[in-house]
Amino acid sequence: MLQGKTTLQGKQILLVIGGGIAAYKSLDLIRRLRERGGSVRAVLTPAALHFVTPLSIASLSGNRVHEELFSLIDEAEMGHIELSRAADLVVVAPATADLIAKAANGLANDLASTLLLATDKKILMAPAMNLRMWLHPATARNVQRLKADGAAFVGPADGDMACGEYGPGRMSEPLEIVAAIEAALMQDTTVPLPPGVGRPRTVGGSLAGRKVLITSGPTLEPIDPVRYIANRSSGRQGHAIARAAALAGAEVVLVTGPVSIPDPAGVDTRHVETAREMLACVDAALPADIFVSAAAVADWRVDEVGGNKIKKGLAGTPSLSLIENPDILAHVAQLAQGRPGLVVGFAAETEKLLDNARAKLARKRCDLIVANDVGEGTGVMGGLSNTVHLVTLDGVESWPPLDKDEVARRLIEKMAALFGPLASGDQAQ
Repeated sequence: MLQGKTTLQGKQILLVIGGGIAAYKSLDLIRRLRERGGSVRAVLTPAALHFVTPLSIASLSGNRVHEELFSLIDEAEMGHIELSRAADLVVVAPATADLIAKAANGLANDLASTLLLATDKKILMAPAMNLRMWLHPATARNVQRLKADGAAFVGPADGDMACGEYGPGRMSEPLEIVAAIEAALMQDTTVPLPPGVGRPRTVGGSLAGRKVLITSGPTLEPIDPVRYIANRSSGRQGHAIARAAALAGAEVVLVTGPVSIPDPAGVDTRHVETAREMLACVDAALPADIFVSAAAVADWRVDEVGGNKIKKGLAGTPSLSLIENPDILAHVAQLAQGRPGLVVGFAAETEKLLDNARAKLARKRCDLIVANDVGEGTGVMGGLSNTVHLVTLDGVESWPPLDKDEVARRLIEKMAALFGPLASGDQAQ
């Protein structure tokens, strides 16, 4: 990770870059955000391509740049929805007169305008345009409408224009925009739906009346205020299982480490960072009928976390003393009282897949292990597909390569069959 100021540590910023000469400032804005620990994903409008290149944006952000609404790769999983909801804040810089007009009137004819309409997060706009465009009554109406709808604005400032005129319309400087982003993130940026709207429609279902507790994503174990130990888990498989369980009628609690994907609809999602926080959250969510340990929990943490950033070169290479993190799967599987009726673990291995999975099944004393190969070249960690083997005391059931949503759907049906039909008064209390 980049080192420096950490005021935006762990925050996901979706940056929409409009087509104006001020787009060059977006390059510095990305750099400033990453200096402070923020993650940036960028969307370029067709007009923005005339001012900045996807290569320059991708190089600075460290993420792929998105341009097309009808991308066959992104839209395989409704990419414009995921993009718009995975962020903590949507920032439009430069916000051109055209983008402001589209957003104010709910138009959605390209990727940028579509995600502005689809997002469930607050929007911060940094306008940039000719002074007469900014002062035009139509722009003034559009800005007032967006403010009434909850959008925030930073700028524009007075200054020299590329057209040679002087006046209001100059985009705020990157550090001013960063300050506005930090201020916006001090409050909840989620825009809620009306009560009762947005839950998956379930009528009955194979897990109706059951409570399912799921862990997902990585854990982050701090070394000092800047650095941490982590892994490559994206949380896609665990989140997909939570979504499938909700669609099967279950009451679902999802305990997730830091991920860049949106919370599943209809699921009680609880966010944590460390393994110990995840364990405490799992214990608080029990009892449950089914427990699925899909999270890639860090095996170790630093014995003593530094109170200040460890400076390179001052005392040679630092020596880190590591201690084992709590084993959440074994803890739940071996509960003397209140053990879930079905405990499912995951075995992400790079060698001897089935041997290690069988050993884990016995050692943890769970009921089912979902084993998958995450070795180099498999693309499982962070990818869209998975190849799994279900390991129980009765043997191994191997599935072909499937997308993670289909793995989740089949796994939920398998768990429902293993758990058996709901008897009266049998659900978790």
